[in-house]
Amino acid sequence: MGNVGTTILPWSRGRPLAWDVTVPDRPTYSDAHVVNTAREAGAAANDAATNKNTKYSQLSNAHVFVPVAIETGGTWHHQAVELIQEIGRRTANITGDAKESIFMFQQLSVALQRGNAVSIYVHSQLARCNPLFHFLNVFVPTGFVLVGQR
Repeated sequence: MGNVGTTILPWSRGRPLAWDVTVPDRPTYSDAHVVNTAREAGAAANDAATNKNTKYSQLSNAHVFVPVAIETGGTWHHQAVELIQEIGRRTANITGDAKESIFMFQQLSVALQRGNAVSIYVHSQLARCNPLFHFLNVFVPTGFVLVGQR
């Protein structure tokens, strides 16, 4: 499951914003999906966003739902880009700093890469410690943070 959230205040059309963040790493590089992702940049993010829209279709009556799908390789689904740009625009209206969207994209991109680094490190340590690791279908979410690290 991704990181799900909602705003308290109305976001648009008098309804609060709801979102679900997902980082589809296995679909991006798995054998079953590599053909699609090699043919079309963002194919895994598009699939993940479509799945989230279907999953949360019941929310559309009460919320504005936006799937935030970002591939581990860095490709963002267009709805995620639009959401971050809108949040940046609204923040810039308050702070007066026109670069708010840029700062948000930079922070989120760094967080994604840190998650990738943690995932690679953990998987490499597991593989080194246990030769059977490659035969097990072990998945460590890319979004987790080691205790004591930020």
